[in-house]
Amino acid sequence: MLVRKNVTSLAPALAAVILLTAGCGAGDEAKSGSKRSTSSATPHGYVEGATEAAEQQFRLLLGDAGSGEARVLDLITGKVHDIARSPGATALTTDGRFGYFYGPDGIRVLDSGAWMVDHGDHVHYYRAKVQEVGDLPGGTGTSIRSDAGVTVATSADGKASVYRRANLEKGALGTSSPLPGTFAGAVVPYAEHLVTLTAESGAPAKVAVLDRSGKRVAVPEAECEEPRGDAVTRRGVVLGCADGALLVHEDDGAFTAERIPYGEDVPKTERAVEFRHRPGSSTLTAPAGEDAVWVLDVSEGAWARVKTGTVVAANTAGEGSPLVVLETDGALHGYDIPTGKETGATDPLLKELPEAGAGGGAASVIEVDRSRAYLNDPEGKRVYEIDYNDDLRVARTFDVDVRPSLMVETGR
Repeated sequence: MLVRKNVTSLAPALAAVILLTAGCGAGDEAKSGSKRSTSSATPHGYVEGATEAAEQQFRLLLGDAGSGEARVLDLITGKVHDIARSPGATALTTDGRFGYFYGPDGIRVLDSGAWMVDHGDHVHYYRAKVQEVGDLPGGTGTSIRSDAGVTVATSADGKASVYRRANLEKGALGTSSPLPGTFAGAVVPYAEHLVTLTAESGAPAKVAVLDRSGKRVAVPEAECEEPRGDAVTRRGVVLGCADGALLVHEDDGAFTAERIPYGEDVPKTERAVEFRHRPGSSTLTAPAGEDAVWVLDVSEGAWARVKTGTVVAANTAGEGSPLVVLETDGALHGYDIPTGKETGATDPLLKELPEAGAGGGAASVIEVDRSRAYLNDPEGKRVYEIDYNDDLRVARTFDVDVRPSLMVETGR
């Protein structure tokens, strides 16, 4: 039987969940002054229709951009589940639970049925059935950004609408709330606010912080020329700019913007314009032209440019983990980020690389979590699970019946 191995065993993890749950429940009772609840009371962490687990419930959402076929690969059981087709989908993103299939006329929202809830001192892991949520309006160029409270759709013309996350969790889109004005980049939920860029004609974009209704509450003194790309990290929101990045950070209700420059003139074709990272990490990656990768250490406020072979995809778990790069030889290569030294490589895994734009957007990507990386092979109709801490060892190979040209990992 295929079972995903975690760093810790199941028994200690289960014990930790029990202890932490008891501790949180005790705190709730202390606040209310009530005595111990009876067996009929709702247990702490209870979510209707979901099962709480002792470990993260990772799943991969897979889409065939050519045929529209879609699947869910459960990484705990190794089983592949059929889901409804997404005809015309050219991109797929996730916020950790929901998958967003981007089509020419709208965005299909799918609840993957795997997620986690971070209470700060402890975490709850859940699994439930996969279910359809609905179709968001928006065509090519629309971006989706989410947090625990809201999901925001920003269209290519700069208009944005807010959806309540609670409705999505119940399997419905609900009524959206349009934000006033237009924006020069995606509207990003962060610290119970919305972080975005605004711009007047011919002027550099400026950072703006809004409340959830769209009212401007802070304007950190920072400009961003030619904005491209964004990411949410533990340190704040990173916005890509022509000269590097801006880090928008909240501390005790006050918002600041810190510039993180490249430190050198970077040609437009080598700028970081699309960030990838492990959710929860503060280390971001982005292609730096054809044969290098940018690594942005947000905690240190510093960029590193790692020379590689010709880059197809890249990602890293951060925190001492290697930079993992798929190169045009079809192999995964590992690089030590501080030194830039190549530390290892797999045999060629992809016998045929998908061509850019082929199959309605076919591409190979690298998804990373705390212990594994995942590489999709559209032409080979398979997904590789990689132990990046063990010399890029191929831990498991999953054969699927579709070309998985679109892939994201949920349950985090």
